Amino acid sequence: MTRTLRRILPQILTLAVLVALVSLFFPQFLSVDYQGGRLSGPVIDVLKRGAPVALLAVGMTLVIATRGIDLSVGTIMAITGATAAWALASGWGAAAAVLLALMAGLACGVWNGCLVALIGIQPIVATLILMTSGRGIAQLITEGRILTFTDPGFAWLGSGILLGLPVPVYIWVGTAIAVALLMRRTALGLLVESIGINRSASALAGINATVLLIAVYVASGLCAALAGIIATADIRGADANNAGLWLELDAILAVVIGGNSLLGGRFSVAASVLGAMIIQTIDTGILLAGFPSEYNLVIKAGLVLMVLLVQSPNLAGHWYALRRHVRRRREPAPSDRSAP
Repeated sequence: MTRTLRRILPQILTLAVLVALVSLFFPQFLSVDYQGGRLSGPVIDVLKRGAPVALLAVGMTLVIATRGIDLSVGTIMAITGATAAWALASGWGAAAAVLLALMAGLACGVWNGCLVALIGIQPIVATLILMTSGRGIAQLITEGRILTFTDPGFAWLGSGILLGLPVPVYIWVGTAIAVALLMRRTALGLLVESIGINRSASALAGINATVLLIAVYVASGLCAALAGIIATADIRGADANNAGLWLELDAILAVVIGGNSLLGGRFSVAASVLGAMIIQTIDTGILLAGFPSEYNLVIKAGLVLMVLLVQSPNLAGHWYALRRHVRRRREPAPSDRSAP
């Protein structure tokens, strides 16, 4: 078993258990149909609907690996979506809309990175600034209304089909693979981890921590821009008030479920996107099981807590210690084992 597989095995098992649990309440959960050149079914819906959180989790993983946090990713989705919709409404075309949206996400990432790396503001405060002001920026772009468009090329990014699968699936899977390969096939992953473990020591070792910190926030901004493009293209409109609302919390939770520490250091992009799929499976499973909508958040919170408890290394350590204690209690006393 490879090291990568061992690293993500708890998340794979957790996802398998969740799928089995949802299938008990909704037996058709694993059914997949192929009609009109496209695959359809609850599993395909999970892969598509989980695209925004998966993309946000990829960028958030890199930020958290440096002992940071990015609370602005949901707002960046709103800004980039508004930018793309404005470009389309102005007649600039799909290619220009995508480019402008990515540039907006890059600018947001540079802003967050400079506040953290150059000015020295704590990441949670630095990104909170953009989180609170960003929706106002998005509303200024959309002039306080929902901008709609009819461009089929841009809409294809959110609701199109390629080789039977939704296009958003290719986007988040491709992004996750590209980032994972870049981090693990080059020295970048090790450098990012070294900053998270000890930034001062890494600087003394000759690592340009300032540039790397800005780079990870730029990566987070670009991932949020891709998520914003998908969300906007899917509904064919930009809603500055609701686009990406509270998704930053799901992204952080996906990283945590993936076993990545909020204290920085070692990280796994694959585990984070599996965490995103776990969250989306919970959301979809609750809806398909027919639970009342007012109970959805409570049930989701309970299931997430159970997942974290099962994956907790402390709980595993306590269980191992308890087994050793019981085994010792069952062993005969030394006097009983002595020869007559």
